[in-house]
This record gives sequence, structure tokens and C-alpha cells, in this order.
Amino acid sequence: MSAAPREAELSASVPFPLGPLCVFLDFDGTLVEFAPTPAVVRPDGALVELLLRLAESLDGALAIVSGRSIAQIDAMLAPLRLPVAGLHGLERRTAGHAWYSPHAAPEWIDSLREPLLRHVETHPGLLLEDKGSSLAVHVRGAPQHERITRSVLSGISRALPDDAQLLEGDAMFEIRSGAQNKGTAVDAFLQEAGFIDRSPLYIGDDISDGPGMDAVTRRGGMAIAVGHRMPTRFRLSGPTEVRDWLAALIAHLTAR
Repeated sequence: MSAAPREAELSASVPFPLGPLCVFLDFDGTLVEFAPTPAVVRPDGALVELLLRLAESLDGALAIVSGRSIAQIDAMLAPLRLPVAGLHGLERRTAGHAWYSPHAAPEWIDSLREPLLRHVETHPGLLLEDKGSSLAVHVRGAPQHERITRSVLSGISRALPDDAQLLEGDAMFEIRSGAQNKGTAVDAFLQEAGFIDRSPLYIGDDISDGPGMDAVTRRGGMAIAVGHRMPTRFRLSGPTEVRDWLAALIAHLTAR
């Protein structure tokens, strides 16, 4: 199939927003396929080139909003260095390269490492990811342990301070501070040079993207879900279709 019919097909199913845009993109499950563990994800050069072209077509009004750290996103997209909100909004780098880390790791995080490690060690196939400011248990390698993991982490979270949050993602549970999220990160970007006075667009695939989607729709923007975990009007099937749609968006913006 030629590129033109493919772009026309995508444009018909998910229309392009009007006016000057700013774009917010989740990473895993949106731009890249999930892998057995987060560490083995290897974005290809075509993705870096696509994001570079997209940033240029938007005059720089493009940000990655991810559960990964900023350092991880930079390593994945090197040499490209975009505005990024990492750790679900706990850290953020602006278009002007200013860094914000609103909250240090809460003290209660330290008390969770041993019990979570013990849970992972006694349930083979689980993976504990220590992000410093949060702790995530991945169940992709052992889906048979998903129910018990949800129960254990729910019990742990109920005994934590009010600022603690149990976040459920795609085959993952994360305990973190709830003071910041992807929505607060998007709101902060939208008040800054390069993003202000632009219509926001958010693309994401799971529950953690909900606050970001809510942030753009409150401002009259557009939310696009990837897959079927989030209830939105517009939907793309997976990372391949997301990339195709973004390529079509670039062509649309360039022609306009």
C-alpha cells in the first residue's frame, strides 16, 4: 500500500486538530511496543527521526510524558533531547532545558523496598523496578501472579500516608507520591513559552495517561487512546499506527 492512501485512511479515522498545536506523547505502549522488561526496549532510528521532524513541524512544541525517568528517555532517543516529564510528572525538563523535581523521594519509599523485593523473589517472573522516587512491580513475565500482586500492593498502600498512590499500568503496579502526575506536568508545560496559546494533543495508552488526557480536554484539546484501555473518542491500535498517524500529521502541518 502506498503512503498516501495510508495517510488518508488515518486522517479519516482520527482527524487532525485545527490551529497551532502542541503535542504530548507517552512512550512505552504508545511510541514503542512493550517488551518483557523495560530495560530491553530499543527504539529504532526511525522513531528518533520521526520525533525530530515532528518537533520541527511544531516549532518545538512537543514533549514526552512518561513513567520512565528523563535520563532513560534521553538515552532511548539520543541524540534528541526533547522537553520531557519523567516518572509520571515527578521530574520535568522544559523546552528551555530548565529542570524541575518538585518532590524528593518520600521517606516511606525506603520502607517498601524490602517487602516488595521479598514478594518478587517469592513469585518467580516478577520484576521490581526501583525508580528512586517510586517502586514498580512488573507482572508481564508472570501474569499468573497479577492478582496476588495487586492484592499485596493494595494492602501496603492502604497503610501509607495520604500522599501515597498505587498506580496500575499495563502489566505493572507502581507505588509513588501522588502529588504530581502526567496531568500536572501537562498543565505546567501549557503555561510555558513554546506551548502556551497552542491547542494541546495527548496520545497515551493506559490509566496513568488519564490525567494528561483530562488536562488537554479541559483546555479544548484532543486526546487519542492507543489500544483499548482508555475510554476516548479517538483511538489508534498500537505504536505502529501511532507512528503512521504522526507521519501523516507532519505532512499535514507541512502542507498547511
